Formats: sequence, structure tokens, C-alpha cells
Amino acid sequence: MEEKKDIAVFGGGCFWCTEAIFKMLKGVSGVEPGYTGGTTENPTYEEVCSKNTGHAEAIRISYNPEEISYHDLLTVFFGSHDATQVNRQGNDVGVQYRSAIFYASEAQKEEAETFIKELNNSAHGGDPIATEVVPLTVFYPAEKNHRDYFSKNQNQGYCQVVIAPKLQKVQKEFAQLLKAHS
Repeated sequence: MEEKKDIAVFGGGCFWCTEAIFKMLKGVSGVEPGYTGGTTENPTYEEVCSKNTGHAEAIRISYNPEEISYHDLLTVFFGSHDATQVNRQGNDVGVQYRSAIFYASEAQKEEAETFIKELNNSAHGGDPIATEVVPLTVFYPAEKNHRDYFSKNQNQGYCQVVIAPKLQKVQKEFAQLLKAHS
């Protein structure tokens, strides 16, 4: 019997961070960094960083909905980045770092919009969620040197200062959703 797979596509700032986060989750069989939401065909990392393509750095998650729900993926997504910032995450600034959900179905769109509405209703005077909810069009996979970036570059400064603390936060706050360590 073949395992059931769905996809989810999120832009939550630097895709090096989001890829490493979602690879830790049980029920996730693959996470691929790439670009989507813009107008340039087959963009390169350098083109996306130029802020002229309209693309966001994003991840395409392959997951088994019988093991992890889309709602759980949304929970980790919103719990692992600042969704109130417009076109930035911390020191990473530009349209390519925007918070976005690229929905692959009407059900994903409705669930994401409901989730955001609930977050805004519970914020009580906090900043509103700035996350876009837009249809997934074409997803362009990132160059090979951007895949598994954290696992290949753990001693690099950005990985130690930015990514590692995010991973620790996710490990603490979402322990029940993590893959078992062998």
C-alpha cells in the first residue's frame, strides 16, 4: 500500500531556517527549498535576492496527512517565525522574506484563513498577522547548494546564531510533533 502524500508550501523568511524546522516533523517525508509567488521563470538565488522577481524564499513540504495534519503544519509555521513582520524576518529584509502560505487547494486556503483569523482574534492589541494567503502557482526548486543547508553548514555563523536557536525553540514547543531520534 502506497503512503498518502499531500504538499504544503510556506514562505517564512529564510528557507534555510524553514527547511531545517519542517524536516524535524513526523509525517514529513520531504522538504524542498525554492522560490514561488513571483513573475520570473526559473529564478536563481541571486535574482531572488535582487528583490526584482517578486518570488519568496519558500519550502515545499511533502507530508502524510494521516501522520501530521495541515493544521499542525500551520501551528509550527506560525510558531517558528514572526508572521506580523512585512517583507522581513529579523535582519533578513526584502519581499523574498515575506510570510506567505501558498495554498494548493481550497481546503488549505480556508484552513489558513481561519487559522489567521483565530490568531488575530486572540492577539488582543498585538500586531496583526501579515501573512499572505495566495494560490500556489509554479514552485521553482532552489539550487543544490541551498538544499539541506543547515545540516551541511552547522558551524557557519548564520546557522549557529539564527537557525540553531529556532530549531531549539521548535524542539521545545512542538516536541509531540517531532520525529523520534534513532
